[in-house]
Amino acid sequence: MKKLVLYLHGKGGSPEESGHYETLFPGCEVLGLDYRGQFPWEAGPEIRAAAEKLKEGYDSITLVANSIGAYFAMHAGIGGLIDRAYFISPIVDMERLILDMLGWAGATEEELRARGEIQTAFGETLSWDYLAYVREHPIGWDVPTEILCGSGDTLTSRETVEAFAREHGAALTVMEGGEHWFHTPEQMAFLDAWILGCQACLAADREDG
Repeated sequence: MKKLVLYLHGKGGSPEESGHYETLFPGCEVLGLDYRGQFPWEAGPEIRAAAEKLKEGYDSITLVANSIGAYFAMHAGIGGLIDRAYFISPIVDMERLILDMLGWAGATEEELRARGEIQTAFGETLSWDYLAYVREHPIGWDVPTEILCGSGDTLTSRETVEAFAREHGAALTVMEGGEHWFHTPEQMAFLDAWILGCQACLAADREDG
């Protein structure tokens, strides 16, 4: 049985990050997808086409997605091609994030509509077209999913990710003191233990079943 782990990086990340997961998924090939789209209408079709092609060569695909990579994956409509997913600090409500960023920038939705774009002091360009697109294209997701986030995540609130987990039947693990970007030795050790623990539970369930 040919098994693939497909990794989708977050903003500013790279497909080379997938190498970290090779030892965590024994018996699986691990591939980091070098998608180029920066917006859901670009990244979604790109990810969908890649997943469809990969599905032809593998019996199962496990998705590991980081930050906005998780949002792009859900937006891509690849649920039917994925057997299981691991989301790390996922963006699960893009509309909420854009509205939060508007608040951080001291701007309103009405201002964004009127101006079209607002350049923030924290380096993000907020777009009315992006917000409108997100509202017009709600995500759907029905894949068995494990979620890891940090209690100190400044992009997605705990309430937001908890609501998503309840709505989609996902299992949520929170690292107290963790950040949005898991990168310190302590955070990466927690991430590794989380993945291995999830897999151990899955294997136990299969044996019981």
